[in-house]
Amino acid sequence: MTQLPMQTVWLALAILFGIIEAATLGLTSIWFAVGALAAMICALLHGPIWLQVAVFVVVSGITVILTRNIARSYFNRDREATNADRIIGGDALVMEEIDNLRATGAVRAGGSVWTARSKDDHVIPKDVTVRVVAIEGVKAIVEEKA
Repeated sequence: MTQLPMQTVWLALAILFGIIEAATLGLTSIWFAVGALAAMICALLHGPIWLQVAVFVVVSGITVILTRNIARSYFNRDREATNADRIIGGDALVMEEIDNLRATGAVRAGGSVWTARSKDDHVIPKDVTVRVVAIEGVKAIVEEKA
């Protein structure tokens, strides 16, 4: 049984990542296709396997870093923030004591009242200002302000 030349392996991986990219239409694997092509070039220049893998990882990583913001703005340009998006990172007032163990708690944030839970399971008394750190379903996850 003969062993495939590494340039063939890298070309096959680049094609596979390209097919995955075409099937998903969401910039999920194009970075790895570019990395595989760079590794194939390294293989054509008779670079050792460890160097080919390093080139694949580095080029894929650089491609992700350089295109992430461009891709994010391209795919999210028509997206409008929801109420949930608007309150994350903002302040809220505790309207009902937050106690994760008892499954109680409510906050007023962004003009609406949200069911709330503490991020770190601490009981947070009424009338305290908290920061919304996440939304999980219909619950605001909050932490006390320092």
